[in-house]
Amino acid sequence: MFTVSVVPVRPGLSASVELTVSESDTAIAFRSGDVPVLATPRIIALLEEAAVLAVHSELEPGSSTVGVRVQIEHISPTAVGGQITAEAHLEKVEGRRLIFHVSARDERGLIAAGKVTRVLINIERFLEKTR
Repeated sequence: MFTVSVVPVRPGLSASVELTVSESDTAIAFRSGDVPVLATPRIIALLEEAAVLAVHSELEPGSSTVGVRVQIEHISPTAVGGQITAEAHLEKVEGRRLIFHVSARDERGLIAAGKVTRVLINIERFLEKTR
């Protein structure tokens, strides 16, 4: 049986990822708008990537996390060629639920901020639900 008590995730874990915005990262490419700027879905993917990275090395073999909630405010546009840094900080652990404070910045400052919630899972048991 999968128990959370043996998983050493704790508040304070953090990670960041970087991206140089390309044409494939734009709202046009993601079909989420018609302007050539960084797409909101791409920002969300970056923020989730940072959250996954923040706890990955602390998880036991056979376990992972899955996203269950994203609350993001996309504050400012970033053009193709812009440099993005997305960060995730594990703010709270509630049983299997992990709540991250996330933010993304470009050369001009804050472009997105919010919360990402992920849940600890046993991969095998989780995949059984898809069968």
